[in-house]
Amino acid sequence: MEKFLEQAYLYDFYGELLTEHQKQIYGDFVLNDLSLSEIAEEQGISRQGVHDLVRRCDKILKDYEDKLHLVEKFLFIKKQIQEMQHIMESMEACEEPEKLGRLRQISGEILEEL
Repeated sequence: MEKFLEQAYLYDFYGELLTEHQKQIYGDFVLNDLSLSEIAEEQGISRQGVHDLVRRCDKILKDYEDKLHLVEKFLFIKKQIQEMQHIMESMEACEEPEKLGRLRQISGEILEEL
């Protein structure tokens, strides 16, 4: 998985477990795409301090994922639902279109909730 996407998922799932300071800096780096220098200037700390904090947050969030596997489970479910949708698309001429339509609706709702 691309590093940026992995960081974003980890932050989405486990970011609330970081301190407010960690959330602010990590969020600025990952979600707001600010540079280390921009964050350092904004926070009044050194660029190296921001770099160390981002690396520490990466490790903390990866440790949570290693224990809980929430991102892994999320991606697996999302992939399975997308596969279901693909199969349903190939069944357009189904003998029971109302059931197929209902399956399509349910899978769409699940994807939206994820």
